[in-house]
Amino acid sequence: MSDHRGSGPPRGQSRPPRREEPPRDIPLDRERASIELKKFVELVVREMCLAVEYEIAAMDGGPDGESIVVSFRGPDQDFLLERNAELLLALEHVAHRWLKLNPQLHDRVRFDCGDYRATRLEELKLSARVAAQRVRETGQEFRFNPMSSRERRIVHLELNGAPGVRTMSEGSGDRRQLVIYPATPTRKNSR
Repeated sequence: MSDHRGSGPPRGQSRPPRREEPPRDIPLDRERASIELKKFVELVVREMCLAVEYEIAAMDGGPDGESIVVSFRGPDQDFLLERNAELLLALEHVAHRWLKLNPQLHDRVRFDCGDYRATRLEELKLSARVAAQRVRETGQEFRFNPMSSRERRIVHLELNGAPGVRTMSEGSGDRRQLVIYPATPTRKNSR
């Protein structure tokens, strides 16, 4: 009689190879999220004495699927946007924690103020195209300053399939950078 304890296979037997499941599309419960976001934003605005109004809007479609955008406007919007919207993005991060969101859903709950996000999106895309042109002309890599994973993703998507360049993220943590390299030349098969 064999004494088998633990979760592994009995001694002498190997486990079958473990397959990783492909990431599933996790749905966002927009109704619950909107209700909780309203509680969170009202608390933040009241406790921080912010002179802003806000709107919580559900959005359909887009590259990330259904999403919710919390938009602020008012006399204190400049305060939210100081230092590249540091406070706005910090509030968004805390809201993700408040909602107990799966990290795969973080891109679907966004905070914006004075169209900061739309403007920043266009700036990133323009910077990506200009940097890619510079790499094509000089043959030298171009390294962006460290940026968030969301911003790196925007640049990667903007340059996906762009002729003569390829992109990679390098580094770790908050020092992670996006680098644009010249495309590697393809070698012809010699016979």
